[in-house]
Amino acid sequence: MLTDKFLLNRRRRELTDEDLHILETSIAETRDVAARKLVVHAKEPVHVSTLLVEGVMCRYMDDKEGNRQIVAIHIPGDFVDLHGYPLRYLDHDVSTITPCKLACVPHQRLNEIVAARPNLSRQLWFSTLLDAAMHREWTFRLGRLSAMQRIAHLFCELYSRMRAVGLAKDGKFDLALNQGDVGEACGITSVHVNRALRSLRNDGLMTFRSKKVEIPDRVKLAKLGEFDPSYLFFDSDFDPLG
Repeated sequence: MLTDKFLLNRRRRELTDEDLHILETSIAETRDVAARKLVVHAKEPVHVSTLLVEGVMCRYMDDKEGNRQIVAIHIPGDFVDLHGYPLRYLDHDVSTITPCKLACVPHQRLNEIVAARPNLSRQLWFSTLLDAAMHREWTFRLGRLSAMQRIAHLFCELYSRMRAVGLAKDGKFDLALNQGDVGEACGITSVHVNRALRSLRNDGLMTFRSKKVEIPDRVKLAKLGEFDPSYLFFDSDFDPLG
């Protein structure tokens, strides 16, 4: 099923088989999109919401000089633009980072779900609230943490989220970002990213080479980055740093 990873370990057990079937059958089409392609333009009307099935995507905003700030990174199982359903357009752009498979749910179908399926509607609402919680945490990270702490926090978050959908284990996961992407997500230059990653590697906390991440001591990295996974609202029996 294309929706297998949706809200996994985030109240997934509250979805019935019928809910999942309805969500699955609401998908009008799937699209394969190449890496580094714009999927949703800011301020343009949107009529579908996109569930990321495979790959990595981001939301971003550019300043007048073209400097990019990544404001969210999305992994499989995420609805990348569900908030566009009530808003009708986005205030930011959405792009692929890697080649991606996308499942598109028309807003008309979401209207039908909201009208007839209150439990599934609550879970879709939960997904948008989770996005908001992550945005608040990213604001804290950018405003209060040092460059090295920002990177530590980001990689702890990505590991936890990847682990929740079965894409990370034992402190290891694949991550097809480059140092520029990390810098744009953390509000620092690529030079600072390189220095911070070198320090983290020398301290034995993490390595990021050839699109592969290894975190030997997740607890120490989380302590450095002041990472508290409670904002990710995992089920209570799930250990995000395990």
